[in-house]
Amino acid sequence: MTHPRTTPAARTDGSQDTQDTQGAQAQSTHTAHPAPDTVFTSSLDGLRRHLTTHLDPAARAWLEHALDEAAAHPGIHGPISAWELRLAEAGRRCGAAHADAARVLILDAARAGTDALTRVYFQGTADERRAVLRALPHLVSGSGALPLVEDALRTNDTRLLTAAVGPYAARHLAPHEWRHAVLKCLFTGVPVDQVADLARRAQGDGELARMLGDYAAERTAAGRAVPEDLYRVLDLTESVTPAPGTDHPHGKES
Repeated sequence: MTHPRTTPAARTDGSQDTQDTQGAQAQSTHTAHPAPDTVFTSSLDGLRRHLTTHLDPAARAWLEHALDEAAAHPGIHGPISAWELRLAEAGRRCGAAHADAARVLILDAARAGTDALTRVYFQGTADERRAVLRALPHLVSGSGALPLVEDALRTNDTRLLTAAVGPYAARHLAPHEWRHAVLKCLFTGVPVDQVADLARRAQGDGELARMLGDYAAERTAAGRAVPEDLYRVLDLTESVTPAPGTDHPHGKES
């Protein structure tokens, strides 16, 4: 099915809906320091090649030293391990655009298991938490790290949310929690393109279609625009019977 594009609803005084405007401003704030998100779907070897290509010589030398140090002294030692200190330095040494990738490689070199990742996540900065979430599909084979994903999904930090809906969540998040993660992306303005394996998990999901229809109806009743991404996900569910009044909330195309 196809759906019309919509624009933010206007109030009777001609001003744009305040909540939508604030949401757009919040999203702009979180994307001020972009990261190469698509890089994180590759292998660890691919991630390392990417950094080798893009880092300057000083940053490459620092990273090689940090990886060797982590490999020589893996695991958790004392109040804080040497490789944990390197995680904190990565932004300054490698730059904001490459820090996440560097941290993922350091976590791998340190052979960080679920316990170490949990410690880094809950004791670290938002940047370090995001790197942990990006490392999960590479370092954790089972569902033991799901509490970290679930914690990130409770935040409104769009960069954490983007990392949380990656390949690890696609593999292990239960259907109910995964559907709510998709809705959270729509609430906060995280593009659904960031949701790993979206097409496969959404296909034929009637419950997700119902939730999307309810959300569209709520937005329409409040005089607010329905996100275009909602219709994209709704199409993926292959819903043939949308909730009444939600198929084209702003009227059918002529």
